[in-house]
Amino acid sequence: MAAPVLTAMVDHLQLEASIGGYESAAARADQVREFYAETAALINCAPENIAFAGSATHAFSTALSAIPFEAGDVILTTRNDFISNQIAFLSLSKRFGVRVVHAPDAPEGGVDVAAMAALMREHRPRLVAATHIPTNSGLVQPVAEIGRHCRELDLLYLVDACQSVGQYPVDVAEIGCDLLTATCRKFLRGPRGSGFLYVSDRVLRAGYEPLFIDMYGARWVSPDRYQPVETAARFEDWEFPYAIVLGCAAAARYARQVGMDAIARRTPALAAVLRDRLADLPGIRVLDHGRHLGALVTFAIDGWQPEPFKAAMDARRINSALSFRHFAQFDFGDKDIDWCLRLSPHYYNTEEEVDHVVEAVADLSHTRQA
Repeated sequence: MAAPVLTAMVDHLQLEASIGGYESAAARADQVREFYAETAALINCAPENIAFAGSATHAFSTALSAIPFEAGDVILTTRNDFISNQIAFLSLSKRFGVRVVHAPDAPEGGVDVAAMAALMREHRPRLVAATHIPTNSGLVQPVAEIGRHCRELDLLYLVDACQSVGQYPVDVAEIGCDLLTATCRKFLRGPRGSGFLYVSDRVLRAGYEPLFIDMYGARWVSPDRYQPVETAARFEDWEFPYAIVLGCAAAARYARQVGMDAIARRTPALAAVLRDRLADLPGIRVLDHGRHLGALVTFAIDGWQPEPFKAAMDARRINSALSFRHFAQFDFGDKDIDWCLRLSPHYYNTEEEVDHVVEAVADLSHTRQA
């Protein structure tokens, strides 16, 4: 987390300890509203189109709950969506008889947009869903190209931008999505336990609302009737972790001050250097494929099991993450791997740190697991 994020959160927790939760929320109401303004400015929409969520997955499932699926409806997605999204689709299939259709990949990696558009025309899906950058590789999916076809065919379009917000400029108008979900941590550098949902004006006007709407998202107007609020707040709950919300506002503000264009140049450039240098090492297989690659670098290494290898990297004070086959059944099946290590350089990392990582992986590739 950036220092202003931590400061905003600690200050609010101290205020809560001093005067109480309700009182401190009222005292900081103007700052809380800045979360919506800062997040909206980050993705090019109005504050009224933003809802706070407990995570990107929470935002995604809340959005899905607003769609009145029926048996035989089609969800059209890609082979590189986030594991929790894929599981949610399968859950909808199990409960409601929804059909899940996966568009094929192009030979160079990433979804074949022309084939996906053909599937849109064939199936007229109830929902089109795509993950901008999947968690298991550096692939950047062409979500704006997909969005243009969705607009032409008037199809509902949901984008998971969990790994891209804070790494790249994300413009919901350019993407053409109806719904977009993201975390406030990861590349945005906010706190854990936070995320947001973008809800387009047309979705709000159409009356979409979450399945379990609560007293914050709706008004109980008579004993047998409620009325959803007009804004994306209908997707929120009454209980807020206000310190986290203020931290998220600080994170979005900080990213905009650093400059998303500058971040979008620096971060993938560091990743490209890291990817190229790892590819030159014996026993290392870099796994990222696609026309455009972001700042998630994934690789397999000969002679090691996953947990010992990550522990060896941890011992060298290198932050990394493991991904397993059950995270990405299609992608890892195609690559014929059971696990990989993910490295995610950000703009504050240095070229010297990239050198350190490459040297460590080279050393471990020669050492092999004890």
